[in-house]
Amino acid sequence: MTDSPLTEMNDRATDVFRIIVESYLDNGAPVGSRTISKTSKLNLSPASIRNVMQDLEELGLLASPHVSAGRMPTESGLRLFVDGMMQVAEPSAQERAAIENQIAERGGPIEQALAATTATLSGLSACAGIVMVPKKEPVLRQCSFVRLSKEQALAVLVGDDGSVENRVVDISAATSDSALVEASNYATQRLGGKSLAAALKQIDTEIKDGKAQLDKASSDLIAKGLATWSRDGADRAVLIVRGQANLLDNEAISDLERVRTLLNELEEMQDIATLLDSAREADAAKIFIGSENKLFSLSGSSVIAAPYKDGEGRVVGVVGVIGPTRLNYARVVPMVDFTAKSLSRLMNMG
Repeated sequence: MTDSPLTEMNDRATDVFRIIVESYLDNGAPVGSRTISKTSKLNLSPASIRNVMQDLEELGLLASPHVSAGRMPTESGLRLFVDGMMQVAEPSAQERAAIENQIAERGGPIEQALAATTATLSGLSACAGIVMVPKKEPVLRQCSFVRLSKEQALAVLVGDDGSVENRVVDISAATSDSALVEASNYATQRLGGKSLAAALKQIDTEIKDGKAQLDKASSDLIAKGLATWSRDGADRAVLIVRGQANLLDNEAISDLERVRTLLNELEEMQDIATLLDSAREADAAKIFIGSENKLFSLSGSSVIAAPYKDGEGRVVGVVGVIGPTRLNYARVVPMVDFTAKSLSRLMNMG
């Protein structure tokens, strides 16, 4: 198989391939040569169509689930279709309005609008909708350090939202109790009300400029405590999933094992976050088909995801859908793109 199977396909093969893929995406069933001969305008005999189908199968673009069955696209075939042959259909006025209404009706926390918009996308696409929520930058209200042992202390960090985080940090055996008290007082008084990023930058600058009225043990303690909290927060993505019930439609009943596997995979939130994170740099919707992503390879599912941005043009999250590889890509891809653009407008309003 060459790098570009399209170069090995003549017009006849391209037409047959397109018919098979579009029919499969429409009804989920393999397509036979006799069906193509009767319903298409190709003016080809079933025997001629079978020869073309055989060639496409040898290229790895089609497969037959049973000896006597018709052909259906492989994951490679779907990828070729999506990348080089698909004619996208822009969301209808009704679909655009349904998504945008969630933005217009925003009245509570931004997470509620994100969840509502994702639920709408899920309903329109008949898939599970998923959104990676912008990571909140914690703001420090209070910080204190408590000795646990000669070489460890507990950093107790209180955020302005009332959240309390405890982190164990390593300290020098020579660190005195007074250094712990000094670090606690300094961090609370000088850094309270600042975001973690701003607090870290300030303490680093003051230490370098010799302006921090702290000994080295105390300043190191503050830097370690803040850095640990900041790093942990950045690694913990917040995900909202809506519409899992869409994965249990009538067609899925015949493939319950795949759906059961998919539902189990949806429980792996951190793995989903990692997958979605890989779409952050994309200019538009990114498509993962079946085994192209390890997370959903067992269930043979596809993911379509697109990034959304804040008012300064920075990517702050990713929105998308998860469903079977037999998705109406031509309709769902632009719908995900439109939702991402709508969420970008929502972030601008925030």
